[in-house]
Amino acid sequence: MTDTISHIKTLDRRDMVLFTVSAILLLDTLAAAASVGVSSLTWWVLLGFVFYLPFALICAEMGCAYPEQGGIYAWIRDAYGKRWASRASWCYWVNTAVWIPAIYILFAGIFSQLFMPDLSLNWQIGIGIVLTWIAMLSNCIALNIGKWVPNLGGIFKILIFSAVILGAWQFAQGTTIANPINWDSLAISIDSGSQYLPAIIYGMLGFELISASSAEMKDPKRDVPWSIFVSGILIIGFYILGTLAVLVAIPSGEINLVEGLVDTLNAFFSDFAFGGVLVMVLGVLALFTFFSNGVTWGMGSNRAAQEAAVGGELPNFFAISSKSKGAPVGAAIAMGVVSTLLLLLYGFMAGNNEDLFWTLFAFSAVIFLLPYQGLFLAFLKLRRVDAERTRPFKIPGGYPIALLCGFGCVLVLALTKILFMYVPGEGVQWAVLLGVIVTCLVGEVFIRSSEGK
Repeated sequence: MTDTISHIKTLDRRDMVLFTVSAILLLDTLAAAASVGVSSLTWWVLLGFVFYLPFALICAEMGCAYPEQGGIYAWIRDAYGKRWASRASWCYWVNTAVWIPAIYILFAGIFSQLFMPDLSLNWQIGIGIVLTWIAMLSNCIALNIGKWVPNLGGIFKILIFSAVILGAWQFAQGTTIANPINWDSLAISIDSGSQYLPAIIYGMLGFELISASSAEMKDPKRDVPWSIFVSGILIIGFYILGTLAVLVAIPSGEINLVEGLVDTLNAFFSDFAFGGVLVMVLGVLALFTFFSNGVTWGMGSNRAAQEAAVGGELPNFFAISSKSKGAPVGAAIAMGVVSTLLLLLYGFMAGNNEDLFWTLFAFSAVIFLLPYQGLFLAFLKLRRVDAERTRPFKIPGGYPIALLCGFGCVLVLALTKILFMYVPGEGVQWAVLLGVIVTCLVGEVFIRSSEGK
């Protein structure tokens, strides 16, 4: 194993915008967010100001002030040392390994809905396993080739969201919408849909992901802030309008987390000439975006884990890379193994694809949120102890505003984790809680055993 890895500088502004859109703009989040009800629109706007905007500003500043390969791992390492960075990198990596099965079960469910309505859950699990390994193979090739998967995924997401929004506008002209939208329904409330409220926060995460590939950017100090701002405006706009579109078509209490997207497309287009063909085409594009989600997050988290392993904080296997391209081969293989085992374990415990999707989604989300708290605290510490560092972009207002942004985000994430692990009216989600505890303990063993190697 060597201490340095050679990287080809291939990512430009367009790639970075599409990569970020592909990472954050999630079709699987849309149905879960709409399940909250019409008040989800208010939550999108409120959390957009309270969390999404400060988060974007923090990532823009950190990405251009500390353009280091590894992104979130490198930032936490610089602020709090290698051990805390390794913990964050482990959680970041494991989240993706858990979330990929969830997103590919969603893929299999929609594939079944479109083409094979009688496809059993076992066969859907099989499809998820095959997709997992194709995604990991995509992670093992150079970014100048592999980047086209998230690039196309970002383009297709924009097309699908645009079609859903236009379909909702047309649908609303000729019929009564499924959920009345008025001041009363827009009022923030915590009701039976509250368990899906954290999905809104989850759908806002990912601005830091592109910085995991800083060594492969042409000009990170110039392009990171620009790409975050452009992609950020696109993402929040599509999320709000897309959620509204689903609520126009389907009563919030009847939205299926797996099949809600195709149900929405059918409601909008099935009565048109060639409407069935259009739904099929958009459904196939959606399937590709689910695949690209796994590829995109795998690229970012596997590279972060690779950097941690090169520094001796994760097992050496994670540091194995392509000699010519620097691709994270070891981390990708490990992720494929973990994702496959989780699909088999949780899959045979679940009653249906919707239960399987949400259990894996919630489990991965809690793990996922842990490193972000480290990111925000690292931002605040580096602002204080490294105040003289050149920051091509800097959040205005001095340290008090930085403090408000950082601690505000930490508080929002803490509340989000609680709602993932404890659902009002249902109690503690033990499968989620125990999975998180075991994952953190396994990570601690790996980290301790890797130190000093």
